[in-house]
Amino acid sequence: MVTSNSTDPKTFLPAPLDAGITAPPGHGFDPQDPPRPDLINTCIHCGFCLSTCPSYRVIGKEMDSPRGRIYLMDAINKGEAPLNQATTQHFDSCLGCLACVSTCPSGVQYDKLIAATRPQVERNQPRNPWERFLRGVIFNLFPYPARLRPLLLVLWLYQGSGLQALVRKTGLLNRFFPRWGAMESILPSLTWEMIFGAPLPDVIPAQGEKRYRVGMVLGCVQQLFFSPVNGATARVLTANGCEVVIPKTQGCCAALPAHQGQEEQAAALARQMVDSFADLDLDYIIINAAGCGHTLKEYGHILRHDPVYHAKGEAFSAQVRDVHEFLAAVGLTAPLSPLTEGELAVVYQDACHLLHGQRISVQPRQLLRQIPGVTLREPLDAALCCGSAGVYNLLQPEVADELGRQKVANLLNTGAVAIASPNPGCGLQIRKHLRGREDAVPVLHPVELLDRAIRGVGLGE
Repeated sequence: MVTSNSTDPKTFLPAPLDAGITAPPGHGFDPQDPPRPDLINTCIHCGFCLSTCPSYRVIGKEMDSPRGRIYLMDAINKGEAPLNQATTQHFDSCLGCLACVSTCPSGVQYDKLIAATRPQVERNQPRNPWERFLRGVIFNLFPYPARLRPLLLVLWLYQGSGLQALVRKTGLLNRFFPRWGAMESILPSLTWEMIFGAPLPDVIPAQGEKRYRVGMVLGCVQQLFFSPVNGATARVLTANGCEVVIPKTQGCCAALPAHQGQEEQAAALARQMVDSFADLDLDYIIINAAGCGHTLKEYGHILRHDPVYHAKGEAFSAQVRDVHEFLAAVGLTAPLSPLTEGELAVVYQDACHLLHGQRISVQPRQLLRQIPGVTLREPLDAALCCGSAGVYNLLQPEVADELGRQKVANLLNTGAVAIASPNPGCGLQIRKHLRGREDAVPVLHPVELLDRAIRGVGLGE
Protein backbone atom coordinates (compact mmCIF):
# COMPACT_ATOMS: atom_id res chain seq x y z
CA MET A 1 0.00 0.00 0.00
CA VAL A 2 1.31 3.43 -0.94
CA THR A 3 1.34 5.80 1.96
CA SER A 4 1.71 9.51 2.53
CA ASN A 5 1.98 11.71 5.59
CA SER A 6 -0.33 14.29 4.02
CA THR A 7 -3.87 14.57 5.28
CA ASP A 8 -4.87 16.91 2.44
CA PRO A 9 -7.59 14.97 0.58
CA LYS A 10 -6.40 16.47 -2.70
CA THR A 11 -3.01 14.77 -2.40
CA PHE A 12 -3.83 11.94 -0.04
CA LEU A 13 -2.87 8.34 -0.69
CA PRO A 14 -4.42 5.66 1.57
CA ALA A 15 -2.53 5.13 4.81
CA PRO A 16 -3.26 3.59 8.21
CA LEU A 17 -4.80 5.77 10.89
CA ASP A 18 -1.61 5.34 12.89
CA ALA A 19 1.27 3.69 11.06
CA GLY A 20 2.85 2.81 14.41
CA ILE A 21 -0.11 0.70 15.57
CA THR A 22 0.01 -2.71 13.96
CA ALA A 23 -0.08 -6.30 15.06
CA PRO A 24 2.69 -8.74 14.14
CA PRO A 25 1.92 -10.56 10.86
CA GLY A 26 -0.38 -13.52 11.40
CA HIS A 27 -1.34 -12.41 14.93
CA GLY A 28 -4.48 -10.77 16.26
CA PHE A 29 -6.02 -7.32 16.21
CA ASP A 30 -3.94 -4.32 17.23
CA PRO A 31 -4.98 -2.04 20.15
CA GLN A 32 -6.56 0.61 17.91
CA ASP A 33 -10.35 0.09 18.22
CA PRO A 34 -10.65 -3.68 17.76
CA PRO A 35 -14.17 -5.21 17.60
CA ARG A 36 -15.61 -4.81 21.09
CA PRO A 37 -16.20 -8.03 23.06
CA ASP A 38 -19.41 -6.66 24.59
CA LEU A 39 -20.86 -6.18 21.09
CA ILE A 40 -19.62 -9.59 20.00
CA ASN A 41 -21.24 -11.23 23.02
CA THR A 42 -24.70 -9.92 22.14
CA CYS A 43 -24.80 -12.47 19.29
CA ILE A 44 -26.63 -15.62 20.45
CA HIS A 45 -25.79 -17.47 17.20
CA CYS A 46 -29.45 -18.03 16.36
CA GLY A 47 -28.86 -17.89 12.61
CA PHE A 48 -31.67 -15.49 11.71
CA CYS A 49 -29.11 -13.44 9.79
CA LEU A 50 -28.22 -16.26 7.41
CA SER A 51 -31.24 -16.04 5.13
CA THR A 52 -30.88 -12.28 4.69
CA CYS A 53 -27.10 -12.23 4.18
CA PRO A 54 -26.34 -11.91 0.45
CA SER A 55 -22.80 -13.29 0.66
CA TYR A 56 -23.98 -16.37 2.56
CA ARG A 57 -26.80 -16.96 0.07
CA VAL A 58 -24.32 -16.97 -2.82
CA ILE A 59 -21.23 -18.56 -1.24
CA GLY A 60 -23.04 -20.86 1.18
CA LYS A 61 -20.30 -21.01 3.82
CA GLU A 62 -20.84 -20.30 7.50
CA MET A 63 -17.75 -18.11 7.74
CA ASP A 64 -19.17 -15.90 4.97
CA SER A 65 -22.20 -15.02 7.10
CA PRO A 66 -22.54 -12.41 9.87
CA ARG A 67 -22.65 -15.15 12.50
CA GLY A 68 -19.52 -16.78 11.11
CA ARG A 69 -17.64 -13.50 10.92
CA ILE A 70 -18.57 -12.72 14.52
CA TYR A 71 -17.16 -16.13 15.48
CA LEU A 72 -13.92 -15.15 13.73
CA MET A 73 -13.78 -11.74 15.40
CA ASP A 74 -14.22 -13.38 18.80
CA ALA A 75 -11.57 -16.00 18.07
CA ILE A 76 -9.07 -13.39 16.88
CA ASN A 77 -9.77 -11.22 19.93
CA LYS A 78 -9.06 -14.22 22.18
CA GLY A 79 -5.94 -15.24 20.31
CA GLU A 80 -7.55 -18.49 19.13
CA ALA A 81 -7.28 -17.54 15.45
CA PRO A 82 -4.85 -15.27 13.59
CA LEU A 83 -5.67 -12.30 11.41
CA ASN A 84 -4.25 -13.66 8.19
CA GLN A 85 -5.24 -14.28 4.59
CA ALA A 86 -7.47 -17.22 5.53
CA THR A 87 -9.57 -15.17 7.96
CA THR A 88 -9.38 -11.89 6.04
CA GLN A 89 -11.09 -13.36 2.99
CA HIS A 90 -14.27 -13.86 5.01
CA PHE A 91 -14.31 -10.24 6.15
CA ASP A 92 -13.65 -9.13 2.57
CA SER A 93 -16.64 -11.15 1.34
CA CYS A 94 -19.03 -9.02 3.44
CA LEU A 95 -20.95 -6.49 1.35
CA GLY A 96 -21.64 -4.26 4.33
CA CYS A 97 -25.30 -4.12 3.31
CA LEU A 98 -26.46 -4.22 6.97
CA ALA A 99 -29.44 -6.48 6.23
CA CYS A 100 -28.40 -8.59 9.20
CA VAL A 101 -28.71 -5.55 11.47
CA SER A 102 -32.32 -5.11 10.39
CA THR A 103 -33.05 -8.81 10.85
CA CYS A 104 -31.29 -9.65 14.12
CA PRO A 105 -33.77 -10.29 16.98
CA SER A 106 -31.02 -9.72 19.56
CA GLY A 107 -30.03 -6.28 18.29
CA VAL A 108 -26.47 -7.24 17.40
CA GLN A 109 -24.66 -4.15 16.11
CA TYR A 110 -22.87 -5.93 13.31
CA ASP A 111 -22.38 -2.63 11.52
CA LYS A 112 -20.09 -1.46 14.33
CA LEU A 113 -18.29 -4.79 14.43
CA ILE A 114 -17.47 -4.94 10.74
CA ALA A 115 -16.60 -1.22 10.74
CA ALA A 116 -14.03 -1.92 13.49
CA THR A 117 -12.67 -5.01 11.75
CA ARG A 118 -12.00 -3.57 8.31
CA PRO A 119 -9.39 -1.00 9.44
CA GLN A 120 -7.69 -3.81 11.36
CA VAL A 121 -7.46 -5.80 8.14
CA GLU A 122 -6.07 -2.84 6.21
CA ARG A 123 -3.43 -2.12 8.85
CA ASN A 124 -2.35 -5.64 9.66
CA GLN A 125 -2.95 -7.96 6.71
CA PRO A 126 -0.54 -7.43 3.78
CA ARG A 127 -2.18 -7.81 0.37
CA ASN A 128 -0.47 -9.12 -2.72
CA PRO A 129 0.99 -6.59 -5.20
CA TRP A 130 -1.87 -6.96 -7.67
CA GLU A 131 -4.46 -6.37 -4.94
CA ARG A 132 -2.55 -3.34 -3.66
CA PHE A 133 -2.37 -1.89 -7.15
CA LEU A 134 -6.10 -2.33 -7.82
CA ARG A 135 -7.09 -0.84 -4.47
CA GLY A 136 -4.61 1.99 -4.97
CA VAL A 137 -6.28 2.87 -8.28
CA ILE A 138 -9.74 2.78 -6.71
CA PHE A 139 -8.93 4.80 -3.61
CA ASN A 140 -6.78 7.36 -5.42
CA LEU A 141 -9.14 7.91 -8.34
CA PHE A 142 -12.82 7.40 -7.58
CA PRO A 143 -13.18 9.76 -4.57
CA TYR A 144 -11.60 12.66 -6.49
CA PRO A 145 -13.72 14.05 -9.37
CA ALA A 146 -10.89 16.33 -10.50
CA ARG A 147 -8.72 13.27 -11.08
CA LEU A 148 -11.49 11.18 -12.58
CA ARG A 149 -12.78 13.78 -15.05
CA PRO A 150 -9.78 13.64 -17.46
CA LEU A 151 -10.07 9.85 -17.56
CA LEU A 152 -13.69 10.22 -18.68
CA LEU A 153 -12.50 11.84 -21.90
CA VAL A 154 -10.37 8.77 -22.64
CA LEU A 155 -13.29 6.49 -21.82
CA TRP A 156 -15.60 8.57 -24.02
CA LEU A 157 -13.23 8.03 -26.94
CA TYR A 158 -13.00 4.34 -26.00
CA GLN A 159 -16.77 4.04 -26.28
CA GLY A 160 -17.18 6.19 -29.38
CA SER A 161 -14.41 4.45 -31.31
CA GLY A 162 -16.12 1.07 -31.12
CA LEU A 163 -13.30 -0.38 -29.03
CA GLN A 164 -15.65 -0.97 -26.08
CA ALA A 165 -18.00 -3.03 -28.24
CA LEU A 166 -15.06 -5.12 -29.45
CA VAL A 167 -13.69 -5.66 -25.94
CA ARG A 168 -17.08 -6.74 -24.64
CA LYS A 169 -17.72 -9.00 -27.63
CA THR A 170 -14.45 -10.90 -27.20
CA GLY A 171 -14.85 -11.28 -23.42
CA LEU A 172 -11.07 -11.36 -23.06
CA LEU A 173 -10.95 -8.71 -20.35
CA ASN A 174 -13.37 -10.64 -18.14
CA ARG A 175 -11.55 -13.90 -18.80
CA PHE A 176 -8.02 -12.76 -17.99
CA PHE A 177 -8.56 -9.72 -15.78
CA PRO A 178 -11.98 -10.21 -14.16
CA ARG A 179 -11.72 -7.27 -11.77
CA TRP A 180 -10.77 -4.84 -14.53
CA GLY A 181 -13.54 -6.40 -16.58
CA ALA A 182 -15.95 -5.73 -13.73
CA MET A 183 -14.85 -2.11 -13.64
CA GLU A 184 -15.33 -1.74 -17.38
CA SER A 185 -18.69 -3.50 -17.36
CA ILE A 186 -20.41 -0.94 -15.12
CA LEU A 187 -19.25 2.02 -17.19
CA PRO A 188 -22.32 3.97 -18.30
CA SER A 189 -22.71 5.56 -21.72
CA LEU A 190 -20.71 8.78 -21.46
CA THR A 191 -21.67 12.08 -23.07
CA TRP A 192 -19.75 15.27 -23.68
CA GLU A 193 -22.02 17.05 -21.19
CA MET A 194 -21.01 14.60 -18.43
CA ILE A 195 -17.36 15.53 -18.90
CA PHE A 196 -17.49 19.24 -19.67
CA GLY A 197 -21.03 20.28 -18.77
CA ALA A 198 -21.54 23.54 -16.91
CA PRO A 199 -21.57 23.11 -13.12
CA LEU A 200 -24.58 23.97 -11.05
CA PRO A 201 -24.56 27.54 -9.66
CA ASP A 202 -23.27 28.22 -6.17
CA VAL A 203 -26.73 29.39 -5.07
CA ILE A 204 -30.04 28.57 -6.76
CA PRO A 205 -32.99 30.66 -5.53
CA ALA A 206 -36.25 29.11 -4.41
CA GLN A 207 -39.24 29.32 -6.71
CA GLY A 208 -42.00 31.27 -5.01
CA GLU A 209 -41.89 31.69 -1.25
CA LYS A 210 -38.64 30.47 0.32
CA ARG A 211 -39.36 27.80 2.92
CA TYR A 212 -35.84 26.51 3.60
CA ARG A 213 -32.21 27.23 2.85
CA VAL A 214 -30.46 23.91 2.19
CA GLY A 215 -27.02 22.79 1.18
CA MET A 216 -26.63 20.10 -1.46
CA VAL A 217 -23.93 17.42 -1.60
CA LEU A 218 -23.03 16.53 -5.18
CA GLY A 219 -21.13 13.30 -4.59
CA CYS A 220 -18.05 12.17 -6.52
CA VAL A 221 -19.37 9.43 -8.82
CA GLN A 222 -22.80 11.05 -8.80
CA GLN A 223 -21.66 14.42 -10.14
CA LEU A 224 -19.77 12.83 -13.05
CA PHE A 225 -21.78 9.78 -14.09
CA PHE A 226 -25.18 10.97 -12.88
CA SER A 227 -25.09 14.75 -13.23
CA PRO A 228 -28.73 14.78 -14.49
CA VAL A 229 -29.77 13.40 -11.08
CA ASN A 230 -28.13 16.35 -9.34
CA GLY A 231 -29.80 18.75 -11.76
CA ALA A 232 -33.17 17.12 -11.11
CA THR A 233 -32.59 17.25 -7.35
CA ALA A 234 -31.85 20.97 -7.45
CA ARG A 235 -34.95 21.64 -9.56
CA VAL A 236 -37.22 19.60 -7.28
CA LEU A 237 -35.88 21.35 -4.19
CA THR A 238 -36.23 24.85 -5.64
CA ALA A 239 -39.71 24.07 -7.01
CA ASN A 240 -40.72 23.17 -3.47
CA GLY A 241 -39.55 26.39 -1.87
CA CYS A 242 -35.88 25.66 -1.12
CA GLU A 243 -32.96 27.94 -1.74
CA VAL A 244 -30.13 25.56 -2.68
CA VAL A 245 -26.50 26.27 -1.78
CA ILE A 246 -23.77 24.22 -3.50
CA PRO A 247 -20.27 24.96 -2.19
CA LYS A 248 -17.64 24.25 -4.84
CA THR A 249 -15.02 23.21 -2.29
CA GLN A 250 -16.88 20.03 -1.39
CA GLY A 251 -15.41 16.68 -2.40
CA CYS A 252 -16.13 13.02 -1.72
CA CYS A 253 -18.33 12.22 1.26
CA ALA A 254 -15.79 9.54 2.38
CA ALA A 255 -18.13 6.58 1.87
CA LEU A 256 -15.79 4.61 -0.36
CA PRO A 257 -12.71 4.65 1.92
CA ALA A 258 -14.79 4.46 5.11
CA HIS A 259 -16.56 1.28 3.99
CA GLN A 260 -13.22 -0.34 3.11
CA GLY A 261 -11.35 0.46 6.30
CA GLN A 262 -9.27 3.38 4.99
CA GLU A 263 -9.73 5.47 8.12
CA GLU A 264 -7.18 8.20 7.51
CA GLN A 265 -8.43 8.97 4.02
CA ALA A 266 -12.05 8.90 5.20
CA ALA A 267 -11.26 11.35 8.01
CA ALA A 268 -9.45 13.73 5.64
CA LEU A 269 -12.38 13.75 3.22
CA ALA A 270 -14.87 14.23 6.06
CA ARG A 271 -12.95 17.24 7.36
CA GLN A 272 -12.99 18.79 3.89
CA MET A 273 -16.75 18.25 3.62
CA VAL A 274 -17.40 19.75 7.05
CA ASP A 275 -15.33 22.81 6.20
CA SER A 276 -17.08 23.23 2.85
CA PHE A 277 -20.50 23.59 4.50
CA ALA A 278 -19.40 25.58 7.54
CA ASP A 279 -20.89 29.03 8.23
CA LEU A 280 -23.46 28.87 5.41
CA ASP A 281 -26.51 29.33 7.68
CA LEU A 282 -28.26 26.21 6.38
CA ASP A 283 -31.41 24.56 7.67
CA TYR A 284 -30.44 21.16 6.28
CA ILE A 285 -27.83 19.47 4.12
CA ILE A 286 -29.40 17.34 1.40
CA ILE A 287 -27.94 14.22 -0.23
CA ASN A 288 -29.52 12.18 -3.02
CA ALA A 289 -27.27 9.07 -2.88
CA ALA A 290 -28.02 6.34 -0.33
CA GLY A 291 -24.47 5.24 0.42
CA CYS A 292 -23.23 8.81 0.71
CA GLY A 293 -26.08 9.73 3.02
CA HIS A 294 -25.31 6.90 5.41
CA THR A 295 -21.68 8.00 5.65
CA LEU A 296 -22.52 11.70 6.02
CA LYS A 297 -24.59 10.77 9.05
CA GLU A 298 -21.61 8.94 10.57
CA TYR A 299 -19.12 11.81 10.69
CA GLY A 300 -19.07 11.80 14.48
CA HIS A 301 -17.72 8.25 14.35
CA ILE A 302 -15.36 8.83 11.41
CA LEU A 303 -13.85 11.86 13.20
CA ARG A 304 -13.97 10.35 16.70
CA HIS A 305 -10.18 10.60 17.15
CA ASP A 306 -9.99 14.22 15.99
CA PRO A 307 -10.32 16.59 18.97
CA VAL A 308 -10.99 19.56 16.67
CA TYR A 309 -13.43 18.03 14.21
CA HIS A 310 -15.31 15.45 16.28
CA ALA A 311 -17.95 17.89 17.51
CA LYS A 312 -18.04 19.61 14.11
CA GLY A 313 -18.66 16.24 12.47
CA GLU A 314 -21.53 15.47 14.80
CA ALA A 315 -23.09 18.87 14.17
CA PHE A 316 -22.73 18.40 10.42
CA SER A 317 -24.37 14.96 10.53
CA ALA A 318 -27.27 16.33 12.55
CA GLN A 319 -28.16 18.55 9.57
CA VAL A 320 -27.95 15.82 6.92
CA ARG A 321 -31.17 14.57 5.33
CA ASP A 322 -31.69 12.17 2.48
CA VAL A 323 -33.65 13.97 -0.24
CA HIS A 324 -36.62 11.57 0.11
CA GLU A 325 -36.56 11.88 3.89
CA PHE A 326 -36.54 15.67 3.62
CA LEU A 327 -39.26 16.04 0.96
CA ALA A 328 -41.59 13.58 2.68
CA ALA A 329 -41.19 15.47 5.96
CA VAL A 330 -41.68 19.02 4.64
CA GLY A 331 -44.23 18.08 1.97
CA LEU A 332 -44.39 18.76 -1.74
CA THR A 333 -45.87 22.11 -2.71
CA ALA A 334 -45.27 22.00 -6.48
CA PRO A 335 -48.12 20.46 -8.53
CA LEU A 336 -47.38 17.13 -10.21
CA SER A 337 -48.48 16.04 -13.69
CA PRO A 338 -48.88 12.47 -15.00
CA LEU A 339 -45.83 10.99 -16.70
CA THR A 340 -47.85 8.86 -19.13
CA GLU A 341 -51.40 8.47 -20.27
CA GLY A 342 -53.02 5.95 -17.98
CA GLU A 343 -51.26 3.87 -15.35
CA LEU A 344 -47.46 3.88 -14.97
CA ALA A 345 -46.16 0.82 -13.14
CA VAL A 346 -42.92 1.59 -11.30
CA VAL A 347 -40.83 -0.70 -9.10
CA TYR A 348 -38.79 0.98 -6.38
CA GLN A 349 -35.44 -0.64 -5.60
CA ASP A 350 -34.46 -0.39 -1.94
CA ALA A 351 -30.80 0.65 -1.65
CA CYS A 352 -29.21 -1.09 1.33
CA HIS A 353 -27.71 1.97 2.97
CA LEU A 354 -31.05 3.74 2.71
CA LEU A 355 -33.17 0.83 3.90
CA HIS A 356 -30.90 -0.82 6.48
CA GLY A 357 -28.44 1.99 7.20
CA GLN A 358 -30.84 4.95 7.46
CA ARG A 359 -34.17 3.15 7.95
CA ILE A 360 -35.66 5.02 4.99
CA SER A 361 -38.06 2.97 2.89
CA VAL A 362 -41.57 4.39 3.20
CA GLN A 363 -40.67 7.96 2.23
CA PRO A 364 -39.54 7.33 -1.38
CA ARG A 365 -42.65 5.25 -1.97
CA GLN A 366 -44.86 7.99 -0.51
CA LEU A 367 -43.35 10.54 -2.88
CA LEU A 368 -43.66 8.35 -5.97
CA ARG A 369 -47.31 7.57 -5.21
CA GLN A 370 -48.07 11.29 -5.29
CA ILE A 371 -47.29 11.38 -9.02
CA PRO A 372 -50.66 11.00 -10.79
CA GLY A 373 -51.00 7.63 -12.50
CA VAL A 374 -48.04 5.97 -10.78
CA THR A 375 -48.62 2.58 -9.17
CA LEU A 376 -45.84 0.83 -7.30
CA ARG A 377 -44.95 -2.83 -7.70
CA GLU A 378 -43.04 -4.65 -4.97
CA PRO A 379 -40.30 -7.13 -5.97
CA LEU A 380 -39.38 -10.43 -4.38
CA ASP A 381 -36.46 -10.13 -1.94
CA ALA A 382 -36.74 -6.34 -1.94
CA ALA A 383 -34.32 -6.08 0.99
CA LEU A 384 -31.59 -8.20 -0.63
CA CYS A 385 -28.49 -6.34 -1.86
CA CYS A 386 -28.02 -5.84 -5.62
CA GLY A 387 -24.30 -6.58 -5.29
CA SER A 388 -22.97 -3.07 -5.87
CA ALA A 389 -22.09 -2.21 -2.25
CA GLY A 390 -19.72 0.65 -2.99
CA VAL A 391 -16.82 -1.00 -4.82
CA TYR A 392 -17.71 -4.58 -3.85
CA ASN A 393 -18.72 -5.33 -7.46
CA LEU A 394 -15.17 -4.39 -8.47
CA LEU A 395 -13.38 -6.32 -5.72
CA GLN A 396 -15.67 -9.39 -5.54
CA PRO A 397 -17.18 -9.53 -9.06
CA GLU A 398 -18.36 -13.15 -9.04
CA VAL A 399 -20.58 -12.77 -5.96
CA ALA A 400 -21.69 -9.32 -7.08
CA ASP A 401 -22.71 -10.57 -10.53
CA GLU A 402 -24.87 -13.34 -9.11
CA LEU A 403 -26.62 -10.88 -6.81
CA GLY A 404 -27.05 -8.42 -9.68
CA ARG A 405 -28.68 -11.05 -11.87
CA GLN A 406 -31.07 -12.01 -9.07
CA LYS A 407 -31.96 -8.39 -8.35
CA VAL A 408 -32.70 -7.53 -11.98
CA ALA A 409 -34.79 -10.68 -12.46
CA ASN A 410 -36.86 -9.85 -9.38
CA LEU A 411 -37.36 -6.23 -10.47
CA LEU A 412 -38.45 -7.19 -13.98
CA ASN A 413 -40.73 -9.96 -12.74
CA THR A 414 -42.97 -7.28 -11.24
CA GLY A 415 -43.99 -6.23 -14.74
CA ALA A 416 -43.03 -2.61 -14.02
CA VAL A 417 -42.09 -0.40 -16.97
CA ALA A 418 -39.57 1.68 -15.00
CA ILE A 419 -37.17 1.10 -12.10
CA ALA A 420 -36.64 3.81 -9.49
CA SER A 421 -33.21 3.48 -7.84
CA PRO A 422 -31.99 5.97 -5.18
CA ASN A 423 -28.26 5.21 -5.33
CA PRO A 424 -25.72 5.68 -8.14
CA GLY A 425 -23.88 2.42 -7.45
CA CYS A 426 -27.12 0.46 -7.50
CA GLY A 427 -28.09 2.20 -10.73
CA LEU A 428 -24.83 1.19 -12.41
CA GLN A 429 -25.16 -2.39 -11.19
CA ILE A 430 -28.77 -2.74 -12.34
CA ARG A 431 -28.07 -1.19 -15.73
CA LYS A 432 -25.20 -3.63 -16.22
CA HIS A 433 -27.45 -6.64 -15.71
CA LEU A 434 -30.25 -5.14 -17.80
CA ARG A 435 -27.87 -4.81 -20.75
CA GLY A 436 -28.81 -7.03 -23.66
CA ARG A 437 -32.16 -8.11 -22.23
CA GLU A 438 -35.22 -7.73 -24.42
CA ASP A 439 -37.32 -6.89 -21.36
CA ALA A 440 -34.98 -4.13 -20.15
CA VAL A 441 -36.66 -1.01 -18.77
CA PRO A 442 -35.31 2.47 -17.91
CA VAL A 443 -33.64 3.07 -14.54
CA LEU A 444 -34.25 6.50 -13.00
CA HIS A 445 -33.67 8.11 -9.65
CA PRO A 446 -36.96 8.87 -7.85
CA VAL A 447 -36.18 12.61 -7.97
CA GLU A 448 -35.89 12.36 -11.75
CA LEU A 449 -39.46 11.09 -11.87
CA LEU A 450 -40.59 13.88 -9.52
CA ASP A 451 -38.73 16.44 -11.63
CA ARG A 452 -40.44 15.24 -14.81
CA ALA A 453 -43.82 15.36 -13.07
CA ILE A 454 -43.18 18.93 -11.89
CA ARG A 455 -42.04 20.11 -15.33
CA GLY A 456 -44.76 18.20 -17.16
CA VAL A 457 -42.27 16.11 -19.13
CA GLY A 458 -43.43 12.60 -19.95
CA LEU A 459 -41.42 9.46 -19.21
CA GLY A 460 -40.52 8.88 -22.83
CA GLU A 461 -39.59 12.48 -23.67
